[in-house]
Amino acid sequence: MKDIRVRFAPSPTGPLHIGGVRTALFNYLLAKQSGGKMILRIEDTDQTRFVPGAEEYIKNSLAWTGIEFDEGVNDKGDFGPYKQSERKEIYQKYIQELLDAGKAYYAFDTPESLDKIRKEFETKGERFMYNHATRSLMDNSLNMTDDEVKERLSKAEPYVIRFKIPENKEIVMQDLIRGEVRVNSNTLDDKVLMKSDGLPTYHLANIVDDHLMQISHVIRGEEWLPSFALHYLLYDAFGWEKPQFAHLPLIMKPVGKGKLSKRDGAKMGFPVFPMAWKDDKTGEIYAGYKEDGYFPESFVNLLALLGWNPGTEQEVFTMDELIEIFDLSRVNKSGAKFDPEKAKWFQHQHLQRKSTNELVDLFLPVLQEKLGYTTEGKAIRDYSKKVIELLKERATFVKDFWEQGAFFFTAPTEYGAKAVKKQWKADTPDLMKELIEMIKDIEPWQASNLKEKISVWINQKEIGFGKVMQPLRLSLVGDLKGPDLFVIMEMLGKAETLKRIAQAVSVLKK
Repeated sequence: MKDIRVRFAPSPTGPLHIGGVRTALFNYLLAKQSGGKMILRIEDTDQTRFVPGAEEYIKNSLAWTGIEFDEGVNDKGDFGPYKQSERKEIYQKYIQELLDAGKAYYAFDTPESLDKIRKEFETKGERFMYNHATRSLMDNSLNMTDDEVKERLSKAEPYVIRFKIPENKEIVMQDLIRGEVRVNSNTLDDKVLMKSDGLPTYHLANIVDDHLMQISHVIRGEEWLPSFALHYLLYDAFGWEKPQFAHLPLIMKPVGKGKLSKRDGAKMGFPVFPMAWKDDKTGEIYAGYKEDGYFPESFVNLLALLGWNPGTEQEVFTMDELIEIFDLSRVNKSGAKFDPEKAKWFQHQHLQRKSTNELVDLFLPVLQEKLGYTTEGKAIRDYSKKVIELLKERATFVKDFWEQGAFFFTAPTEYGAKAVKKQWKADTPDLMKELIEMIKDIEPWQASNLKEKISVWINQKEIGFGKVMQPLRLSLVGDLKGPDLFVIMEMLGKAETLKRIAQAVSVLKK
């Protein structure tokens, strides 16, 4: 069996969409599962769309997800250069092969002349295609003698090189996801293979690179299906063995029809990029999964199940588990609808899987930022561990431990207006003062003992529990939220508990 060699070949034209990350992931899973090689190649032949910083963004994003490369622009491998802009001489050799074989030709048509003929066709209600039916009408080497071609080349006239699509040929292709795909060559146009700037188009460069880098499987997005037949014909033109192809389904927007875009994310408040990206032209900043607090493993889990299913009821996977079970034949043909709430579900599941110690390591930097002082030391670590164990079940992100439990670390300075209006009555201050006097002598200061003593006191006073417990919670937490109130009291300690009740009485009486 041929060695498995796959590649991810993004263009540095902007941030990496989650659809691109999913393509990289599926390539990676196949490579790792088979003991094959994963290559990162940068396809930067379109210099007009090049965006500074995009290549580093791509590499950083993939590194964050845990997708590693055996070869490529990471300075590893024997098939370099792995950046297309550095392979210009290689492409010149192969374009010359096609010219010499009569399978490609020089086209000297100007943009103005092409626009003119397009309009002529439109006037007749027809669509113009530069192909077998029209190439004889155009300004190209097929309609010139060799001497005429040489003369025009010697004058350095601008030209492109087009592929000569064979006429009326049934192209039968195999796709690992979609099965047999058939296209008639008469529906194709003579695509440009070499641009006027001397750089190849994607079509030529990717075919040559995949062949020379011995790529066994080309796994890419559905948007490349219209180019599938052209690429098949190019392999035939060179007489090269074809890799196996697999075209992944599109990731669809959550609401309505169409492909998921950055506008959908901006409109609905969820990221469509792995990491945050700033558009230097517009100044806009687009959210990223990393900065929004997602774990890379939950992000990867989310992407893996967009268009692929394991054939079991299991939904939560580690990368190693995905590598073990991944099967291209279980990728769907139809588009996968993106669900932002499902993304949060995966994040919640992976947070629940983490040990308390892991979560403490992740939470302490957040805590230090919020408190403004160092959180080093065993005492704060042990205390944070207890807080996390109390809040973990309801948490989705690490930041939730602060948002749901800031009161464990700092006394409330404000009190929920709705809670105050509902629970803080005219007689509440006197009741809270009585409570202070009653609980200040309670020993030991433990949740079970506090519950017993306070419950007896409330029963003796013949008042409802809510009349005491709700204002007490409001005093300690600042709102009507949080875990077991007696556990909160134990965690805060006697002195802090008494201080907070007194503070609430003082503040709320105003």
